[in-house]
Amino acid sequence: MALISVNDLRRGMVITYEGKLSVITFAQHVKPGKGVAFVKTKIKNFETGAVVEKNFRSNEKVEQEYIETREMQFLYANGTDYTFMDEKNYEQIIMQPEDIGDAVKYLKEETVCEVDFHKDNPVAVRLPTFVVLKVVMTEPGHKGDTVQNIMKPATLETDAEIQVPNFVNIDDTIKVDTRDGSYVERV
Repeated sequence: MALISVNDLRRGMVITYEGKLSVITFAQHVKPGKGVAFVKTKIKNFETGAVVEKNFRSNEKVEQEYIETREMQFLYANGTDYTFMDEKNYEQIIMQPEDIGDAVKYLKEETVCEVDFHKDNPVAVRLPTFVVLKVVMTEPGHKGDTVQNIMKPATLETDAEIQVPNFVNIDDTIKVDTRDGSYVERV
């Protein structure tokens, strides 16, 4: 942990905000024509997932926290316990859905993720940008329906529900963007 100037804040940095471990999701340096320069930020609390907007005066300092990132493989879910394994030393950790956040919707066994640790405690899971998942339920496409960009709901093998194009059917394998849960392409 070190004190840094708010002028050094960048997206993805981990800080202590109001006594809680938080990540900067947005940082913009603003120099108005009149008045003092400031840094406009959005800060996400690791524990609650709540996002707050905060403007810091340019002379303020914040505590930067050091995060260790390890590549880990998701092994399985048992009830509300999600087990991950470090592929280098085979150490296993268990995380809860609230610690994993929205990533839980796209977690499939054997997916390799990045897990962030703060003082040897796992605090966040980051999935690859794209994952390949199988469609297990959706309405059948209608032949002859040539209107562009018709979307329909689909349930994936991880129980995530997303919108897919009309031509996607049950048992199709698709690529999904984990940042926003959008359909990318059929694989």
